[in-house]
Amino acid sequence: MSEEGSNQMDSNKMGAGIAVGLPLGVALGVTMDNIGMGIAIGICIGVALGAGWSQS
Repeated sequence: MSEEGSNQMDSNKMGAGIAVGLPLGVALGVTMDNIGMGIAIGICIGVALGAGWSQS
């Protein structure tokens, strides 16, 4: 593997982001009475957090 990993997402940070975002999304889904949407939002939050951490 070449050293081109700098622009790829760090899977550990992605996992951490999803670990934070998913419970938030599920809690939101319970509040909105729509768990499926909450999980989808949680994954989006997690991916966004993971991407944000990878940039820094």
